[in-house]
Amino acid sequence: MAYLLNIETATKNCSVSLAKDGETLLCNQIAEEGYSHAEKLHVFIEALLCESKLPFSALDAIAVSQGPGSYTGLRIGVSAAKGLCFALGIPLIAIDTLAVLAAQLKISNGYIVPMIDARRMEVYSAVYDATHKKVVETQAEIITEDSFNEYIETLYFIGDCSAKCQTVLTKSNFVFNSEIVYPSAKEMSVLSYAKFLSKNFVDVAYFEPLYLKDFISTAKK
Repeated sequence: MAYLLNIETATKNCSVSLAKDGETLLCNQIAEEGYSHAEKLHVFIEALLCESKLPFSALDAIAVSQGPGSYTGLRIGVSAAKGLCFALGIPLIAIDTLAVLAAQLKISNGYIVPMIDARRMEVYSAVYDATHKKVVETQAEIITEDSFNEYIETLYFIGDCSAKCQTVLTKSNFVFNSEIVYPSAKEMSVLSYAKFLSKNFVDVAYFEPLYLKDFISTAKK
């Protein structure tokens, strides 16, 4: 029996779940425009453990969404996960953010294209088959009318940039699911448990999120 805490902060969704043997028991999450991760993350974690009546010492590992995504969001999530792992002496598990997003959609044929907004017409994307196996690696790309034209199969697009991408991705085999917007810690449970069983851990001291792009600070208006 293994209890895992899953942390997902790569997007506007600040999400935490508690799982037992790969099954999500509880989940706290909120998606806000202002990115309230710094204020909400540790509150959510403590609330989950309090509600489940589990002490921190009962946790067997911490899983964190590794990116790509928001630079600030990833730093907050990874810092919290590392701190807990150091304090509790338990392993750290890194989960691909786009895999977490893709896990929300079940299809029988075609491909899933999870996308995370990277501002303007740029997105972070990957391609998964109907079994959720990644067939195109994660990349940062600028969406144009020619994007994904090599596919004749049905492509199911999910993520927080559907609105802007629908204006240029107009082929008949392109399907946009507007209901799946952000990755959630709910979908991390199965993925993190599989890595836990195979002891697929990352180094707590040296692990860094997958940013894909350098951080550029902007002045507030």
